Amino acid sequence: MSISVLRTADAWWVLTPDGAVRIDTDATTTADLLADRTAIEAARKGSDTTPVDDLTLVSPVTTPCRVVAQMTNYVSHVRDSGMNPASVPLTFFRKSSGSVSGPEDDIVKPAHVRLLDYEIEIGLVFGATLPVGTELDSSNIGDYITGLVITDDVSARDIQLPRTQFYEGKSYPTFTPVGPVLLLLEEGEFDRFHDLCLTLRVNGDVRQHSTAAEMIYSPLETLRALTRFQRMDAGDLLLTGTPGGTALKAPAKPIEILGSLVPPALKWKIFFGKQASNPRYLRDGDVVELTISTPDGALDLGIQRTTVRHGH
Repeated sequence: MSISVLRTADAWWVLTPDGAVRIDTDATTTADLLADRTAIEAARKGSDTTPVDDLTLVSPVTTPCRVVAQMTNYVSHVRDSGMNPASVPLTFFRKSSGSVSGPEDDIVKPAHVRLLDYEIEIGLVFGATLPVGTELDSSNIGDYITGLVITDDVSARDIQLPRTQFYEGKSYPTFTPVGPVLLLLEEGEFDRFHDLCLTLRVNGDVRQHSTAAEMIYSPLETLRALTRFQRMDAGDLLLTGTPGGTALKAPAKPIEILGSLVPPALKWKIFFGKQASNPRYLRDGDVVELTISTPDGALDLGIQRTTVRHGH
């Protein structure tokens, strides 16, 4: 049975039906904690509980770490982006680990950013080093992927798109809320990955709702591609793509064709002028709520709830 781990500023906790049990460990990083399974198992059986509502939770993935993300990995998102799911390539980009924030922290919108978007994603947390060239199959993927977390790949679209600047547009502080739960998987539970249902709401309105079965590239396919060039270590984080329903959508084909006939600067000015009137982009005070779980609740990554605030 999976283990739900929580983190506060000064401690690690195991979530039980009766509350949170503090883990007796000296671990200060996610990697250190994952190496101390004896302490985790002891807390799992503990009875000295604290109400979860009394805890101020922070990201269960500590930084610095590697944060790698996939592009367009759900059929619905690929279609929203104006591409063909049958031919979309498996591609990656990096985010700064300085963008990682807690599951209850505000998302701070920089003053110069106009178009702030959301992307619910399943985060894979590594529990062991994955060297470049590692041979992977369904029997050993669980040796490297130890846990799952909710992540929100917050994106400044007006920075990301015209300059193809994914790193900056997705790496401002608070642009990767993580948690609350780090779900440690037991043997065989990774087989249920595609049963996970992802839902993102803004002010109670459902914006994204899908299952991981809609993924184009499975975690195994993704890791096989990643390990050709990128080493990952314990505590590192891989974001696996988002379903359709983000604020950003590709323009209709006739508009796209017309756009190709004008200079790039004018094209982007027209595009962002229209996007500015899109009410789905995040605004000051918006509450963003994310949940990821299997329908039966056997795998449950908790509820992430953040509020958007305008920065200065």
